[in-house]
Amino acid sequence: MIKIGGVSLDVSHPMGFAEELEKYCMDMKYEYVYNKGFRGDDETDWFVKRFGLQGKVDAIEEMVDKVDVGFVQSCNWDKHLDEAMPFIKAGKPVFIDKPVIGNLKDAEKLLSLVKDGAYVIGSSSARHADEIQAFLRKPIAERGDIVSIFGTCGVDEFNYSIHIVEIFSEIAGAKAISCRFDGYGVAPDGHKVETYTLAFENGIIAQYHTYIGGWRPFHLTVMTTKGSYQIAVDSSKIYVSLLREIYRELTSKKSNLADVETLVNCSLVMLCGKKSRDEKQGATVCLEELTYNDKFDGYAFEKTYAANASKIYKD
Repeated sequence: MIKIGGVSLDVSHPMGFAEELEKYCMDMKYEYVYNKGFRGDDETDWFVKRFGLQGKVDAIEEMVDKVDVGFVQSCNWDKHLDEAMPFIKAGKPVFIDKPVIGNLKDAEKLLSLVKDGAYVIGSSSARHADEIQAFLRKPIAERGDIVSIFGTCGVDEFNYSIHIVEIFSEIAGAKAISCRFDGYGVAPDGHKVETYTLAFENGIIAQYHTYIGGWRPFHLTVMTTKGSYQIAVDSSKIYVSLLREIYRELTSKKSNLADVETLVNCSLVMLCGKKSRDEKQGATVCLEELTYNDKFDGYAFEKTYAANASKIYKD
C-alpha cells in the first residue's frame, strides 16, 4: 500500500482523488493530512474519518517519515514549493498539483531542485484523459502529422485553464515557445471569453478560448496533414487516469507522466499570454522575455477562492 501524505484540503481534488482510489481499489491511500488553509477543523476531521486516515498533523514534517509520497494540493501555487520541501529534504517523492508554479523565480528554483535530485511529479489530470491518449496512440501514418490544435475550457485564466495548455503540450509533444493574447468577446450572459494562441518548438500552433467565470468542457479539434479530429474529454474519468500514472511511476518509474521541465513550461507560456494581454497589446511574447515581475498571484487567487468556497468536506 502506497501511503499518501496530503497537504491542504483547499480544493476538491483530495476528496475526488480519495474517492477514485477507493472506487477502483487502487493500492494507494491518504494516510495523514496537513491542512492549514481556509478550511476548518470540521472539514479536516470529516476527511480523516470518511477516508480512514491515521490522522491529521500540525506540521508537514510530522508525517514525512510515515508516508511514501506527498500530495501538495493547495489552491495557492505560491505555497507549493515550501510545502513540498519537507518531502524533498527527506528524499521522498512529492506530487504537486496543478498549476505547479506561477512565476519565473519558482520555476527556476523547482528546476534546480529536480536537477539536484528532487523527485517531483505532477500535474494536470486532463493531460492523461483516455480520449487524448487514444488519439496519440493512432499511428502517424494513419492520422497524419499534427498541424494545429484548437480547444475550449473555462473557469479562470490560470488555475483551470492550465488544463487545456497541458493537453496541448501532451498532444504537441514539444515545449511551447511563445503565447499571444488574441482578444476577448463578451457572451450574452456577461461572461468574458478570452482567446490565446501558443506556438510550439516543432511548429505546431494551438489556440484556446476560455470562458471566464463559468465551467466549460474540454473540446478539441486537432488538424493534421490527413484530416481533422474532434475530441471531447470526459472529465469524470480524468482523476483515475492520472492516479494510475502516479501509481505506475511510484512502483516502476514507467509512467506517462510529463517531466517537471514540461510542466513548468506550461505555466511559463501562460505567463507569456498574460504579459501579451496586460503589457504588450496582444503582441507575441516569447519565454525569453519573461522577468521576475511576471507572475500569477497565488495569494490573491487564494483570497478570492476562499471567499467564494462553500463547505465540501461534509456528509
